[in-house]
Amino acid sequence: MKPSILILHASGTNRDGEAARACQLAGGAPEIVHLNRLRSGERHFDAYDMVLLPGGFSYGDALGAGVRWALDLQLFFHDQLHAFVDSGKPVLGICNGFQVLVKAGLLPGQHAPSSQRSDLAEIGTRSLTLTENAGGRFECRWVYLKVNTAARAGFLAGIEELIFCPVAHGEGNFQVKDEAVVEQLRDDQLVAFTYVDADGAPAGGRYPLNPNGSVADIAGICNRRGNVVGLMPHPEDHIVAIQNPLGRQGQLGLALFQACIGHLA
Repeated sequence: MKPSILILHASGTNRDGEAARACQLAGGAPEIVHLNRLRSGERHFDAYDMVLLPGGFSYGDALGAGVRWALDLQLFFHDQLHAFVDSGKPVLGICNGFQVLVKAGLLPGQHAPSSQRSDLAEIGTRSLTLTENAGGRFECRWVYLKVNTAARAGFLAGIEELIFCPVAHGEGNFQVKDEAVVEQLRDDQLVAFTYVDADGAPAGGRYPLNPNGSVADIAGICNRRGNVVGLMPHPEDHIVAIQNPLGRQGQLGLALFQACIGHLA
């Protein structure tokens, strides 16, 4: 049996199809499911081996990128989703999905046990967030990502090659309350992806290598258990060589899906 993957769909998300193709090519069995089908009880989180929150503009980002969707998860799916995370099953958030995981409190993962409903006020008291790009405009360009093979997300350990894939966001700027938060993320090995140059050297905050001004060139993080991972770039947009605008081989975003889904097999 192929690992079953629940790809959540909310009004405004538009990258679920690409995410499904990446999962399928990596050996998974994806199913795109609208939130309403979960609310009605037609589908349940615990029936799947993995959950993926794709990119797009959920609810038009009307309340801020990912905020409305994060409220959905907190209000209607808190117990189910936290039980899923507590079970150790993987959750992956890409772009808008990453924003949602952060703003719902699932990343970096400081949340109450599933038996204790967390206060919705936590959404407004985070120590880190994703905010407007430093350049003040939407960024759509290709970037290089370096995977932290020592990250808590153990399935990342085998991805030694850089990942070359695009970003497409207006609020992908990863910022923290203070420098101590960055140090804690590093010490705990929660930084999963960083922006680098074509040779793998740190971007050092240089634009356009770091396309949004993210502190410490952070492009993605994981939780302490290592089963919740989020990143701003779109690895699902480089799963076959023909998608590479430079006409080169390798550095496929497919490697991330293969690592995550292969870990389930």
